[in-house]
Amino acid sequence: MKHLFKIQKAIKFATKTHEVYQKQKRKGKDIAYITHPLTVGLILAHAGADDDVICAGILHDTIEDSIEEKKVSFEMIKDRFGKDVANLVLAVTETDKSLPWEERKRIAKEHIKNFSNDAVFVKSADILANTKELSEDYEKEGEQIFMRFNAPKEKLLKNYLETITILIEKWQENPLAHELRFVSSEISRMAGGSFMSENPAKIIEYSDYDENEILECPICHWKGKAEGHKEYYDDLFDVSCPNCDKMILIVSYPLVKK
Repeated sequence: MKHLFKIQKAIKFATKTHEVYQKQKRKGKDIAYITHPLTVGLILAHAGADDDVICAGILHDTIEDSIEEKKVSFEMIKDRFGKDVANLVLAVTETDKSLPWEERKRIAKEHIKNFSNDAVFVKSADILANTKELSEDYEKEGEQIFMRFNAPKEKLLKNYLETITILIEKWQENPLAHELRFVSSEISRMAGGSFMSENPAKIIEYSDYDENEILECPICHWKGKAEGHKEYYDDLFDVSCPNCDKMILIVSYPLVKK
């Protein structure tokens, strides 16, 4: 961290935006919202991000969540932290909060496909901070935590899984990719038998199996070949999604008559 002063400045700016001006809290909790962007910054620092990326992580919600009387703009961030930081913050900002939740998330996922690697880095840290907190709260409080959110449990968790898949596919060398895959399994566990039981695995005979076929997970939309993702049994093997662990394909061997 060559420019510690810049990071300290970002912390002060984010604290004013989230804490001083509006006493913003984490959704459904009596915990200051500033803990979230600070966690995002710490995740990025721990993963070896440069100072501008760390600053962007700390500031990532300032445009989106600032109140009208103290509205934060792209120009404001650019003037204080430089164009690179401002561009990263704008990239991960949902600009139209008036849209329905599903539409906002659909646009956000499409937008990731045009992200720079640094923007993927920031968004990955944001997703990790949110989902790790969600998982910890789920362990303590159970299903009631989903009452906090605007979206139903199934849609919320499915959106996280889809977003993680897009982030990993966009930048496979992402330093946070391993942690994203791990948290996908945690999300799948929270989902339990809800949407994971939908779209049952395709069952085929070995004679119909094509090792070059590109499979697609119906839950998180991961795409890839079966190789490396097979689990073998006596008379079959199955293929599960490496991100969310949804079983995609079951291939049965022909019976051998003795």
